[in-house]
Amino acid sequence: MTSEKRVNTWTFDKACTSMEVTELHKADLSIAASIDGGSDLIILGVFGPSSEGVDEGGDNESQKATLSGQAKDLDGKFGGALTEAMAENQKAFKDGSSVGSTIPTIRIVSAGEKTKRVVLLGLGAAGKGLEDGVAAKIGQSLASACDTNKKVKSCSLVLPEGSKGISLSDLSTEFYSSLYSDNRYRTGDKIVLKAEDLESVGIVFEDDVVPDEANAAIAAGKSLAAGVSMAKDIVNAPHNVLNSESMANVARLIAEESGGTISCKILGKEECEARGMGAYLGVARGSETDPQFIHMTYTPKNGTVSKKIGAVGKGLLFDTGGYNIKTGMMELMKFDCGGSAAVLGAAKAIGSLEPEGVEVHFIVAACENMINERAYVPSDVLTASNGKTIEIVNTDAEGRLTLADALVYADKEVGCESIIELSTLTGACMVALGKKVCGIWTSNDDLAKNLDDSSKATGEKSWRMPLEKEYNEQLKSKIADITNCGTRYGGSITAALFLNHFVDDKKPFAHIDIAGPVWDDKTGATGFGAKLVTDWASNQGKL
Repeated sequence: MTSEKRVNTWTFDKACTSMEVTELHKADLSIAASIDGGSDLIILGVFGPSSEGVDEGGDNESQKATLSGQAKDLDGKFGGALTEAMAENQKAFKDGSSVGSTIPTIRIVSAGEKTKRVVLLGLGAAGKGLEDGVAAKIGQSLASACDTNKKVKSCSLVLPEGSKGISLSDLSTEFYSSLYSDNRYRTGDKIVLKAEDLESVGIVFEDDVVPDEANAAIAAGKSLAAGVSMAKDIVNAPHNVLNSESMANVARLIAEESGGTISCKILGKEECEARGMGAYLGVARGSETDPQFIHMTYTPKNGTVSKKIGAVGKGLLFDTGGYNIKTGMMELMKFDCGGSAAVLGAAKAIGSLEPEGVEVHFIVAACENMINERAYVPSDVLTASNGKTIEIVNTDAEGRLTLADALVYADKEVGCESIIELSTLTGACMVALGKKVCGIWTSNDDLAKNLDDSSKATGEKSWRMPLEKEYNEQLKSKIADITNCGTRYGGSITAALFLNHFVDDKKPFAHIDIAGPVWDDKTGATGFGAKLVTDWASNQGKL
């Protein structure tokens, strides 16, 4: 990239029709039989002392980690420099007991040899187990070390005996995700390239592992990272780049690159009107670009399907609030497409992972909530595609209107057996759960358990919320079937109740509000939801 590059965006008369996609980092992550003698950086995994018998403060002097295997051999070769460095950094490193912690890079100069750069990486207490995000933290620290140590082309990561249970898929996902840098709208010296020179990382296990199986797990993690990267790109993209039409083209691109596992159908305004999608089209009337109803379908290559499921994502590419215009945070409202980003990111991952036994339908009703002479206004009555009439009491409660028709489509036209829906729907959910946890509303205990399992497996935190039917009283209208918004009290619950009016009562359905975790104020888009949807969908064919 150079300072002369031009950002692809709209012209004065035409909206943008495409979004540039960030490629994953070029580095090859794979299993290696031994440390590459020419490695620019060697990272040695260290288990801390067993947690048994250690004082509550973790400072028991009788419990010290001892280097083993290749780490011990290198320590001997370097005259005990590694043991000495570990002792000097004991407070922060805790002899390896703090997962993902590292000590400052050790530079060792030997006569006639290339200078060695060595980092010790904490793997947690020995015998404690390798769940609860250990692999993800290792992947993050691996990426950070490769980025911090400049001019590194090759790296060796040594994992000692007892590391066999580390999820290489999770490690790989976090390694590549941590190296994500969105430079699509930067020029010149503002461009940030992480681990710019890195070409390869070899993972050396001192346990016996099957290289083909281990490399397959790494590849699966990389596929998932590509989905997370796509989700970040979508949320990060400004509205003058990403509108309903360019979003539809992103969906087409995902299908084209899937190798035939994903098909893509886009419904225009005529097809949507023919289906009676008055709720969605009511919101879309204020947009510069025409509504684009995205329907992508994943089908296993062997054609065997035991379950048909739907993942619906809220696709508001920008939300001004409409005539109930927002008075704060409007500069962040490009993230109102976070639900669709999660769904399309999952589609990208699933198209590559190719889970068996499940047909997945990814559905997004893409548009913007803008203001012009055509835009809907408070007091309008819209009719959804299931015939339900909706009195508009607040135009800033627009996402649920677009989702209403998307849910009817997934339920009635596609015939999905179970449906999950992700959206940045309410500030009330952010107030309740903060910015790290999404809320899940469902009346189906089995679906709640499946989603909880996926949440724990992926590290994307969730919490089941109450679906209090009595609050439906807030949605009563004087002139229509329901209103689109309740009072300020229990706002996230009434939003979930509203959506339940558009899915068959007997069908497993979950509303997932990701308004909090979809955005980080320091780093931007998080890609939240892509891993959750991918894991949930992939597991459905196994149930």
